[in-house]
Amino acid sequence: MKISPAQTLEQIAAIIGATFDGDPKHQITGLNEIHRVVNGDIVFVDHPKYYDKALQSNATTIIINKKVPCPKGKALLFCDDPFSAYIMIIKHFHPDDFSQKEMISSTAKIGKNTSIMPGVFIGKNVVIGDNCVIHPNVSIYDETVIGNNVTIHSGTVIGSDAFYFKRRPELFDKMVSCGNVVIEDDVEIGAACTIDRGVSDTTRIGAGSKLDNQVHVGHDTQIGKMCLFAAQVGIAGVVTIEDNVTLWGQVGVPSNIHIGKGAILLGQSAPSKSLEGGKSYLGSPAGDAKDKMRELITLKKITEEMAKKENSQPS
Repeated sequence: MKISPAQTLEQIAAIIGATFDGDPKHQITGLNEIHRVVNGDIVFVDHPKYYDKALQSNATTIIINKKVPCPKGKALLFCDDPFSAYIMIIKHFHPDDFSQKEMISSTAKIGKNTSIMPGVFIGKNVVIGDNCVIHPNVSIYDETVIGNNVTIHSGTVIGSDAFYFKRRPELFDKMVSCGNVVIEDDVEIGAACTIDRGVSDTTRIGAGSKLDNQVHVGHDTQIGKMCLFAAQVGIAGVVTIEDNVTLWGQVGVPSNIHIGKGAILLGQSAPSKSLEGGKSYLGSPAGDAKDKMRELITLKKITEEMAKKENSQPS
């Protein structure tokens, strides 16, 4: 999320009630999660395991709950609860607005020859390109950007909140989502799909990709061009899927996985780590499809031999 106009370190410190280390006039132009930060961004870190990663990231301002030396060229904001401080900044510059009463916002931009069918909800600042078909009862949340020649089937929800919660003793504390969804040209999305917006950046579906019914795409996931996902595929947040990847029915992909170009995951497979492109995978945890098939054949032979031995023994 970009912060406009840019803020100084001392201005942000005043908003969240933090002390700081750095030039009071140090410029802050955005905020983002660790996997997307760029120069000018704020990131938060509240666990020792991730201190070094945050301090060495591209973020130039870090909210942290421990006094540590300030890296050169950066600034630190110190507070007891960086998670809550980060949310406070989001709400200050991107306040919730649930005031929309009309089904299609007056701020939405819809291209030529695009068909919007009955029951479709289109939020604020949505952009939809030319020659699209949006079928009945689709919900498109604020700030979504849809390219040309896109088809979205009934009951699909684009841009719902990220599934991101911090566990506290008494409750799950929800991260406020302020990102969006971008759907590129020539994409088709089936019925009853759900695509979550980025926490503070973009969830992206690449050009020419096709999603079957009941596919879920988590927050900040990046899907390449010409991908093919069959029914009931579930993709967690912060996943990177390169071009021409095929995921067959009921494949499940956990967070922070990278799937290389041209990979194929056969039905009900689930990777436990990033996968190289150009190969076929099977099983859970997913492995090379040929190796997995040989394992299954070998296991079948072993069980058959064991059964023969048991049946041949005198009773």
